[in-house]
Amino acid sequence: MKSAQKIALWADQLRHLSAMGLNFSKNPYDRGNYEQIQDIAMGMMTLATGTSLEELERLRAPIFRRPTPLATGDAAIIDDEGRILLILRADNGKWAMPGGAMEVGETPAEGVLREVLEETGIQCEIVALVGVHDSRRAGAVTRHHLYMMLFLCRPVPGHEQPSEPLTADEIVEMRWFSRDALPLDIDPGHITRIPQAYRVWRRDLRADYDR
Repeated sequence: MKSAQKIALWADQLRHLSAMGLNFSKNPYDRGNYEQIQDIAMGMMTLATGTSLEELERLRAPIFRRPTPLATGDAAIIDDEGRILLILRADNGKWAMPGGAMEVGETPAEGVLREVLEETGIQCEIVALVGVHDSRRAGAVTRHHLYMMLFLCRPVPGHEQPSEPLTADEIVEMRWFSRDALPLDIDPGHITRIPQAYRVWRRDLRADYDR
């Protein structure tokens, strides 16, 4: 693990500790200490990622006050021909499976289907759970510690063609790829998980997880 990744992990662990403390502590002295720990975590994160403190400050309420790893979900949308739908992300210029952060009040499957519809305009249905992965072990490049759920999906008949996404500012392009002609510039956190999706697509329905 590179130094910047170690610092980001330590910062995320401090984020977790401070969020847990703020969630349960009633003592104003303790709460002040946890607020200070949170400030330190944000400062460390700026050093590790190059993100400005102003940008991280906007994440204080939705991210830094969460006391657990963040939950995300991705969809391996594979059609009957064995092609997988990938999106070209605007933030890092890498190809990836559609997906994103889960929202409070929705199940993981509901969240993945929502993300697919928002990012591709395609209506899908869940086939199987491919696995639950730890971002640190899956090669993901991310500021925060993530639990990443991957579902095998298939497009609803008649809805196979992508349309204008609701999140067009986040996506440059989307395209179907055959398994033997995947793009070279795939997001690091998706490289190891796409083969797992094809394993499940071939009817090996064992869910993968970090052993």
